[in-house]
Amino acid sequence: MTTAHPFDPTPILEGIRRWVEIETPTESPEQVNKLADLVTEGYRGLPATVERIAGHSGCGDHLVARSSWGQDAPGILVLSHLDTVHPLGFIERLPFRIAGDSAFGPGIYDMKGGAYLAYHAFRQVCADGARPPLSITQLYVSDEEIGSPTSRALIESEGRKAKYVLVTEPARDGGKVVTGRKGVGRFEVFIKGVPSHAGTRPQDGRSAIRELGNVIQTLEAMNDLKRGVTVNVGVVRGGTRPNVIAEEAYAEVDTRVPTIADSEELVAKILSLKSRTEGVTVKVIGELNRPPYEKSNAGAALYEHARTLAAEIGFDLIDTSTGGGSDGNFTAPHTATLDGLGVDGQGAHTHYEQMYISSIEPRARLLYRLYQTLR
Repeated sequence: MTTAHPFDPTPILEGIRRWVEIETPTESPEQVNKLADLVTEGYRGLPATVERIAGHSGCGDHLVARSSWGQDAPGILVLSHLDTVHPLGFIERLPFRIAGDSAFGPGIYDMKGGAYLAYHAFRQVCADGARPPLSITQLYVSDEEIGSPTSRALIESEGRKAKYVLVTEPARDGGKVVTGRKGVGRFEVFIKGVPSHAGTRPQDGRSAIRELGNVIQTLEAMNDLKRGVTVNVGVVRGGTRPNVIAEEAYAEVDTRVPTIADSEELVAKILSLKSRTEGVTVKVIGELNRPPYEKSNAGAALYEHARTLAAEIGFDLIDTSTGGGSDGNFTAPHTATLDGLGVDGQGAHTHYEQMYISSIEPRARLLYRLYQTLR
């Protein structure tokens, strides 16, 4: 190794701070691109090429950093995102600071800390001189927090080419890695009724809001917590004035499903919602925007390998499933995927978001050992 202690948390945390202090809300592509500049700069002088894919549709650029070795065969794909949910200026409310074992800052836990660890582990592999058996490709996308609309095709094509996918989303509850995630569906409901005067001619009207009430009850009845199926009507709008029978109503719906079979059943049910009121139409549009990530045999073997490495490093690596989606949902159906390999901490998407400094060294070492040993 080139340095006395290549996984010393202090310089790693300094690198993470530089990434965190460039705020990167998904909807500010120029900010995301500033961070992309810094990330690209970090690969200068390493045995790697960086391809920059121009952003579109209001999103920033994506980066694909490929090791100069092993690119002729399926290798390791590392998935990270540069965007955060926090609006521009949030860093004034949540400045980078250290208190005890916690380092605070917008996106530090979800997921700049983990993305930086994967980069640092790659640098270390390059410094070793001996090349690992597989190529390493690091993909940094700009739009994960809004469902990866402009990067999904890139993630899927790189995922299909890879033998293993490592996702640097944050660890869960005390350092657990993720071997399953629910699929995520998003739907919009448009209801059209017939307006009339609510006082003088109520019988002439057909209320879109009343029909929306029926639709909401039907959707709520699809919840099945035992099976892990959730349906949430999260946004509703309708009507124009209190004395007018509402002509229009609208809702936005979020669904989460643990398996492909559940998703097929639920999506079909939601898309086929019908009006129960004569003269009122119900139209539903939407889809599953992230497929369920089920623990496959290949994924389980990858987890077992990581667990063995973690034990050698000196910690117990436990796996879990979660309801939140990630870019790992796009690769898990066809490539061995292990998620939640980023830093441990708490408060993703909140005003107290933080990572645990004590998680830097063990988790950077784990990524480094995965790079070295996967074959």
